[in-house]
Amino acid sequence: MRTILITGPGGSGRTTVAAATALAAAREGTRTLVLGADRTDTLGAILGAETGPVPRQVAPNLTAWRPDAVQRFRDDLTAFQTRAASVLDLLGASRLDPEEVTPLPGAEELSLLRALRDAALAEAHDLLVVDLPATAQALALLALPEELRRYLRRLLPAERQAARALRPVLGRLAGVPMPAEWLYETAGRWDVELAAVEAVVADRDTSVRLVAEPSPSGADAVRDATLGLALHGLRPDALVANRVLPETAGDGWLAGPVAQQRKILAEWQESYDVRAVAHLGRDPRGADDLSRLTVPGVKAEPSTVGWPVTDHLAEDGVLLWTIPLPGAIRDDLDLIRRGDELVVSAGHFRRIVPLPSALRRCTVDGAALREGELRIRFAPDPGLWPGTR
Repeated sequence: MRTILITGPGGSGRTTVAAATALAAAREGTRTLVLGADRTDTLGAILGAETGPVPRQVAPNLTAWRPDAVQRFRDDLTAFQTRAASVLDLLGASRLDPEEVTPLPGAEELSLLRALRDAALAEAHDLLVVDLPATAQALALLALPEELRRYLRRLLPAERQAARALRPVLGRLAGVPMPAEWLYETAGRWDVELAAVEAVVADRDTSVRLVAEPSPSGADAVRDATLGLALHGLRPDALVANRVLPETAGDGWLAGPVAQQRKILAEWQESYDVRAVAHLGRDPRGADDLSRLTVPGVKAEPSTVGWPVTDHLAEDGVLLWTIPLPGAIRDDLDLIRRGDELVVSAGHFRRIVPLPSALRRCTVDGAALREGELRIRFAPDPGLWPGTR
């Protein structure tokens, strides 16, 4: 199934573009599901049909879904209290009633990720359009599965045989029972679920689409978003320039904004597949308005960006790891090697990535930013690299 993740700065019209993209695909005969993330039913207001916690058909070939993070959080907490009943009783803790529970920070993000996974794995649709939050929140959301899996591996490593054997002894010494097997089972289940979300985002049939107005602030937001996406191995397959003013509006006081938009559009077209969406003179509402928006169609090209390791051993005895970082500034880059991981910082974005197996046996020999690519040199460590005979 094709998946299109749509994001952009706040107020750019990303929900409108997501709704128009889904409706256009549905009218072409594609079984489409559009997934919304807003607490309020912004998506439903634009589509002209109410959406809710249960997927609902709102037009021929078009289903809309807005997951209920509150109910999902309550269900998860109830299940947790049931499984941890013995520990809670030992601690003298009183259980919480579902009605008194409000979601903690992050519950909505986890709910959306689960919905993304469930929708992508289902076979009821051919296209999934996801209305992600604003760019900063969307980037954090897309990075969340990888980060949580890393935390789980550090806190509850898979090699737990020793913990199993020592649990009775440790329990007698501490005077309290050690964590039950369900803790490891729960961690394993979470790891599988998060891995499924990661697989959806990294899939070749998943595209990221940026929405922004062609303005100075929009240009800054696009540059920032492109860098953040690249740091996570993604790139936009299209840039939707929203609310573009018509040429005929450039005679009066709108002459300045029209000229400014044309200049930014020309700059964008040098680096992106730009699709201009005309300003309707009002906020689009309903199927008729959405059909007037010329949004980009479904594309088969992948939007992922590889981080290749190039073998240069034959030339100068090094391995070169290339990380595309378009728009990065040299002074804003930082690299830290920590064990088998590399901490990469670009501007206010940061990612901790595991080193490929070949590079774990190397030392960092230098790095340089050239033509939008961060090139890191690794020299084989003689103490770890297999010797030749």
